[in-house]
Amino acid sequence: MNHEFPAAVPEIPVSDMDQALDYYQQKLGFNVDWGGAVGGIAGISKGECRMFLTDRDFRQYHGNAPPVTIWLNLDSKEEVDDLYGIWNAGGARMISAPESKPWHLHEFTASDLDGNLFRVFYDFSRDV
Repeated sequence: MNHEFPAAVPEIPVSDMDQALDYYQQKLGFNVDWGGAVGGIAGISKGECRMFLTDRDFRQYHGNAPPVTIWLNLDSKEEVDDLYGIWNAGGARMISAPESKPWHLHEFTASDLDGNLFRVFYDFSRDV
């Protein structure tokens, strides 16, 4: 068995699939790869990042509900700052601006329409 894991694919609960897909495309820059309101699940991606959006009917058997938190690990403080600028200028819901925290993460937080959070960070502990 290979002891390496592939990148995780989080499932993000949304209340209105069409509105969520529009927000993720227009405000956060994701591509819609497949799916949608029919079926209650959609796959979205940006670069190596893949996620699923699921509506209430799709989730009813599992019970998962918003909000959830997704952490996006970028490669530098500059990338964190740049993405904040892009999302902020594009009208995404920003919760906090980029800041270097005492726990050695340079991070900001954004939200989707359902209150799901994106904590976008760079771990600068390796730089210290």
